[in-house]
Amino acid sequence: MKNLLTLAVLLVGLTFASCKKDEVASSDVAFMAMLSGSEEVPAVTTTATGMFDGVYNKDTKILTYTITYSGITPTAWHIHKAAKGATGGVIFPLGTTFSSPFKSATVALTAEQETDLMAGNYYVNIHSAKSASGEIRGQLLKQ
Repeated sequence: MKNLLTLAVLLVGLTFASCKKDEVASSDVAFMAMLSGSEEVPAVTTTATGMFDGVYNKDTKILTYTITYSGITPTAWHIHKAAKGATGGVIFPLGTTFSSPFKSATVALTAEQETDLMAGNYYVNIHSAKSASGEIRGQLLKQ
């Protein structure tokens, strides 16, 4: 019986010893935003919707993303800096080619931009002829 107990203790010890203690945490951080007129400041009545799905790599400092939308004909789109419920300046223009889905990436973010992104201080805004200041908007939030 004593030998059986010793064997059991040894097996448990070996099991724990074989676990990896030095696994590296992923350097990718997922971000998402649901775009709607109700998120605009002030709110806009629209049936248009959209979604931002992105991944920020803390090593490369690059945010890669896909934006999809429907029910809107964009005239401009950007990533702005401001907290939810506030408006702010353009940080990243997204160009003048409009397609859904739209896949792209930022340049490497500065330390300040990374801090703002992680704090939830960026939003996507899609403008249209109907709403020149923005028809749908969504705050970029960590998932």
